[in-house]
Amino acid sequence: MALPVMAEARVADAGANSGPISGANFGADARELDGAGLDDVAEARRRCEAFRKIFVRLRAEVGKSLVGQREVVDLALVTLFADGHLLLEGVPGLGKTLLVRSLAAATGLGFSRIQFTPDVMPADITGTSILVEDESTGQRAVQFRPGPLFAQLVLADEVNRASPKTQSALLEAMQERSVTSGGETRQLGRPFFVMATQNPIEQEGTFPLPEAQLDRFLLKVDVPPPDRETLREVLERTTRNELALPGQVVDARTIVAAQKLARRIPMAPEVQDWIVRLVLGTHPDGDFCADDNRRLIRIGASPRAAQSIASCARVVALMAGRYAVGFDDARKVARAALRHRIHRSFEAESEGITADEIARRVVAGTPTEFPAGSHAAPVVAVRGAGARGGAA
Repeated sequence: MALPVMAEARVADAGANSGPISGANFGADARELDGAGLDDVAEARRRCEAFRKIFVRLRAEVGKSLVGQREVVDLALVTLFADGHLLLEGVPGLGKTLLVRSLAAATGLGFSRIQFTPDVMPADITGTSILVEDESTGQRAVQFRPGPLFAQLVLADEVNRASPKTQSALLEAMQERSVTSGGETRQLGRPFFVMATQNPIEQEGTFPLPEAQLDRFLLKVDVPPPDRETLREVLERTTRNELALPGQVVDARTIVAAQKLARRIPMAPEVQDWIVRLVLGTHPDGDFCADDNRRLIRIGASPRAAQSIASCARVVALMAGRYAVGFDDARKVARAALRHRIHRSFEAESEGITADEIARRVVAGTPTEFPAGSHAAPVVAVRGAGARGGAA
């Protein structure tokens, strides 16, 4: 069976954007980030400052084509350096696709786009085996033709329009970083970053993502509409002047080195315990859930929420050039890590209280210092496992 033309075009799109720009000195960036450890204070500061410069440079380059959306861009970069996957939700026309394309251009990562529809099959995204004839010898052989998932940065556009069968194929790639086709498992490249989008308005012909797949996304970001000044700037850039295309400022090796550095950033036990109490505060039957929130939550966040917050908080600390995680670092990413992992009760839905609002209340109501004399939560080691790390 031949690979559909639609999928073949996407594979070609992936190859067209891959490869570093000639002459760019990306090896120096990777050497600045790489190393054996962070025991020496001066060495730790040097590497954290190198990470901060790379982050700022990448954010500025993406901003050349994407107007506004500073928080969305920051959280997308945080997810990339935390080695996770990102779910973007917003109405059409807010720049979600442009963000992914700009990020692919600025990083030089192999890029592919999958436009999901109900008739897209798993083989359309994973690839399939076809019969190929050698013109010189006339011999025929079965050859695997890779699908668009064999890229480093994958845009899964309108992922909730894919059928459950196709969503499960994407789930394996996101979780295992591998693709199974024809009884053979093939590893995907590093880094591997999936940015999925979904439209919250149109619900006809959609298949809501199952909880297991939602949990695989490190963060969920709600893309807001532009304000007055941002919309004016969009008009200036897109209707009068030529759209500026980002240039490559980092490469895959630098990103992988930054991901390794982020996992080595220390986190104080007090911050770890706050993350643990925060996640337990979403469980309506637990001791840490506020009484006002119990009636609003049907199912709380999984342990992956704690892993996501810890992984992303380490990156946020590096963004500021610091080599230790503070409470504010965890707070900045907590809502994005919780909003798609909290399942509302019937009361919350009937009152129009969103999961994001519940997450905001949980974050605001979790104190950094546990009250003296109370039953303390156990301090567990929350490792920066990214999206791959699940509950043990």
